[in-house]
Amino acid sequence: MHRRAQPWLGTLVQISIADDLGDAATRHACSAAFGAIAQVHGLMSFHLPSSDVARINRAPPGSAIEVHHATRTVLAMAERMRRASHGVFDIACAPLLVADKLLPRPHAAEARFAPGAAVIALEQDGTVSKLAPAWIDLGGIAKGYAVDCAIAALQRAGIGSACVNAGGDLRAFGAADFQVMVREGDGALRAVPGFRDAALATSSLYYARGASHLIDGRSGEPVLGSASVSVSAPTCMVADALTKVVFASKRVDPGLLSSYAAAVLATGAQHAADACVN
Repeated sequence: MHRRAQPWLGTLVQISIADDLGDAATRHACSAAFGAIAQVHGLMSFHLPSSDVARINRAPPGSAIEVHHATRTVLAMAERMRRASHGVFDIACAPLLVADKLLPRPHAAEARFAPGAAVIALEQDGTVSKLAPAWIDLGGIAKGYAVDCAIAALQRAGIGSACVNAGGDLRAFGAADFQVMVREGDGALRAVPGFRDAALATSSLYYARGASHLIDGRSGEPVLGSASVSVSAPTCMVADALTKVVFASKRVDPGLLSSYAAAVLATGAQHAADACVN
């Protein structure tokens, strides 16, 4: 098993490769995967002034903003998830997180969160239209997408089996089984047997300090409590978003989960993916 780790996306990203490779091939594959993650970070970070997200936030209503196709992909999924969750998942909640000092204030005109309001539109020419004075944050979905991009990079590099773990948002592919450890509420570790060709993400507030970083988009109220939710899905982007929906709504919508071929793997877990090892 070959492992490499780098700090990205506000966490430590670990790549585990099960193939029997030499150092040069391992370095090449991991470099491509970390490069894919770095690109997502640069495009979708709330903090970086040059990111697509920051440019959208600075733009006045009525503007048409050119964005990278990767950003458009995530924005499109975020909008689908907003509609499918009846507003529970909403990337326009950023002003609430800024007010709670969980995100830095953008160098932009004031914005207010209005539950249920559409604030951007994806146009046919590839641009994003700013519909209202608003700030968006992709922190609830972009990390999962970055994991998916890293997986795609490893596959393009010819890797047969690997796992990418970004602070508990993870995805594995190939014939090898990867052992994923889930820490239960009592502190005990539980193994998820035979984890392969799937993604997993977890949302929890066990390590939150002060204000909650999870918002129920239907009301704009912070989600409180000590529970957590782990969701498995074919892609990490979907799993990442669905954990927020299930956690915030405090219920499992079988129709929503089945529409994305997803399932709730665990509830009450302290956090998932302490390890991703063969």
